[in-house]
Amino acid sequence: MRAVRRFTVHARVPDQLAGLTALATNLRWTWHPPTRDLFASMDDPLFRRIRDPLRMLTEIPAGRLEQLARDEDFLARTRAAVDDLHRYLTEPRWYQRLAEQHDRVPAAVAYFSMEFGVHEALPNYSGGLGVLAGDHLKAASDLGVPIIGVGPLYRAGYFRQSLSLDGWQVEHYPVIDPDGLPLELVTDPSGRPALVDVAMPGGRRLHAQMWKASVGRAVLLLLDTDVDDNDDDLRRVTDRLYGGDADHRIRQEILAGIGGMRAVRRYCELTGHPQPEVFHTNEGHAGFLGLERANEILGDPAGRDLDFDEVLPAVRAGTVFTTHTPVPAGIDRFPVDLVQHYFGDGALVPHVEPRRILALGAEENPGMFNMAHMGLRLAQRANGVSALHGRVSRRMFAGLWPGFDDDEVPVRSVTNGVHGPTWVAREMTALLGGNDEEWGHEGDGDGRRIAADVTDEQLWALRRELRTNLVGEVRRRARDAWLQRGASALELGWTERIFDPDVLTIGFARRVPTYKRLTLMLRDPERLRSLLLDEQRPIQIVVAGKSHPADEGGKALIQQIVRFIDDDPEVRRRIVFLPDYGMSMARYLYRGCDVWLNNPTRPLEACGTSGMKAALNGCLNLSIRDGWWDEFYDGSNGWAIPTADGVTDPLQRDDLEAAALYDLIGQQIAPLFYDRDDRGVPRGWMSRIWHTLRTLGPNVQASRMVREYVESYYLPAAATGAEAAADGYAGARAFARYRTRLETAWPRVRIADTELVSDGADTLVVGSDVRVRAHVDLAGLDPSEVDVQAVVGRVGDTDDLQDAVHVSMDAVERGVFEARLRLPHAGALGYTVRVLPRHHLLDSPAELGKVVVA
Repeated sequence: MRAVRRFTVHARVPDQLAGLTALATNLRWTWHPPTRDLFASMDDPLFRRIRDPLRMLTEIPAGRLEQLARDEDFLARTRAAVDDLHRYLTEPRWYQRLAEQHDRVPAAVAYFSMEFGVHEALPNYSGGLGVLAGDHLKAASDLGVPIIGVGPLYRAGYFRQSLSLDGWQVEHYPVIDPDGLPLELVTDPSGRPALVDVAMPGGRRLHAQMWKASVGRAVLLLLDTDVDDNDDDLRRVTDRLYGGDADHRIRQEILAGIGGMRAVRRYCELTGHPQPEVFHTNEGHAGFLGLERANEILGDPAGRDLDFDEVLPAVRAGTVFTTHTPVPAGIDRFPVDLVQHYFGDGALVPHVEPRRILALGAEENPGMFNMAHMGLRLAQRANGVSALHGRVSRRMFAGLWPGFDDDEVPVRSVTNGVHGPTWVAREMTALLGGNDEEWGHEGDGDGRRIAADVTDEQLWALRRELRTNLVGEVRRRARDAWLQRGASALELGWTERIFDPDVLTIGFARRVPTYKRLTLMLRDPERLRSLLLDEQRPIQIVVAGKSHPADEGGKALIQQIVRFIDDDPEVRRRIVFLPDYGMSMARYLYRGCDVWLNNPTRPLEACGTSGMKAALNGCLNLSIRDGWWDEFYDGSNGWAIPTADGVTDPLQRDDLEAAALYDLIGQQIAPLFYDRDDRGVPRGWMSRIWHTLRTLGPNVQASRMVREYVESYYLPAAATGAEAAADGYAGARAFARYRTRLETAWPRVRIADTELVSDGADTLVVGSDVRVRAHVDLAGLDPSEVDVQAVVGRVGDTDDLQDAVHVSMDAVERGVFEARLRLPHAGALGYTVRVLPRHHLLDSPAELGKVVVA
């Protein structure tokens, strides 16, 4: 028999232990070891098995709770933990100190993501995007940034992975009960669930209830459509993460963006939490939130005399858009007819015309609606997630800003970071020091003061301890995986002998799309086998990762590597594929591996944060120079796999890069690892670990990432948004009038002639001063409304300017502009003059996509 509904019965916690509930339901415990220690002391074997304080309170015997309620020592430790949590939640932190130095900081920031990976106790994530979102919330909490995360709650989460007997991925979707998770149902004053709804075609409404997770100081709101008010098909909108067809997907994204905005507003109204002033969308999935913000303003009495063009500057000013996609194929796109189906009757966002919505998502293919294009058009500030990805994104989206060089496209970059207190082994923190805002240095910016009194011997001993822990976990998981595949326990004794705590251990764990090249290591199976089984310098490799359920190619890659392992009992001692990769497994891998392998096809890895987490634990990266590694690799903090740039045949490229990988492992990495002194310590290896900790430690922190977002994105977004909205949106109205003047005049703006004068010098040399003069017809625009620039740079055969220098020109008389500049380069140079829009509410001169060039 099957249950018709699921429900959770909570334990009756004695009044003396009421503080435990507060500790268990605030997810700060996921990165706060003293809180975990408190719960472990209640029943250590139980806590080691479930690692979830809230489940502890449900599963621990009532008699044990009564016993603890009489234990004065335990009660004192509980009170101390509760007091420490209260201190953490209320004391001024970095953001509050920052607010003392700035006239305006946003009272709250809303952060939208389709997934949040905070901990395995809240299984609402699939991979890197969700874990990044979780780390963003945690770091914001540590820094005191008032952030509200928003996204869907999936009743089946992402799938659990196992393997069939022949090595094929099998998916399982365990149904979760929100009542059993560290969540609180948001209710209205009458005690009923606080619902939000969005219109669906045919006069129906999609209703969602809100669950709140407390992530330290951060609020996380998760929307759940499994409510009685919905029809059966609408109840299933939040059934699975990244499941279903385009129709299911667009419903999820409408809920995330439009429903998410309404949820934030409703939550703040109910609780008194400050309303957000900045809205950050993590990828384009929640991009419809911009439509709801426009709908809000147009529907408000103060904005009813506005039109969409007047509202748009206010919406854009307060919106930040982060793209994680390095290829057009990775962008969410919907058929225009499908978008028309949901927005065409005007019920979903009644104050925004459907034709304006379709224009926001327009792309080269007139039949498709592009979510990234809409995200860029509705956000004034946009970024990629590494320096290289920023460059790739500028090239990819350059068509939206015709006439501008790639480096002028208004998409910047903030390199991702990871939450050190979550990912660093507590033993490492105890040895090297750290705090709950970040780990890896003492705030000196370059990490030179980290653990000056810790010796190589101490750190090497700890690295072996962490590797030993990983070996134990590998053996346990390998045995469980074979039992799931149908093996008998009697034939699995060999799993207790696989891997060795003293062998160089390489980790490769991530999602399994084709571009990440899970099987690059198998290009020459015999060469890999010789590295694994080398008698003097063996290696061992832990492989893990999930393929999307619809990605048959990715599943085939998993099967290929599993069969390589299965077919050779000798190899099986040194390489393993562990199914069901998730956060709990990842912690063992990041902490216990010596080398973290990453070999994507460059430049298809937007960032790739797993190597950051490993680096914080003293693991050295071995990676293609893609994503974050392209900017942080310095020659001494790991190894860069050479790339076969210019080779167009993907198979030949794989062969060349695999050969380079084998050479690095066999000729550099393994010899360095096994080169020991008379104390058994590999001094050369340790110097690389220390260098990694000192140089990468400060740079890969999520605290650094969040500070960058605050200082370079959230603060200016809040300031510009406030200026646009002040006095009944006077700033937005004025900007709309300015844009109308531009649209009228721009086709007639002309640069009549230009000249470059050298002020009498016969020969031009680097550093010489020259004057550039131009006659410009502004077609009625005032000189204050434009920026006339002289541009000087190197030229090659095509006369395209490279390494250009831009200098604003002054109006010296009517229609005449002049600038003095210093020649920046030797060799063949060229110059031109151009005209750009200028307005104080613009974040970039390229923002409007308008330029006139001589």
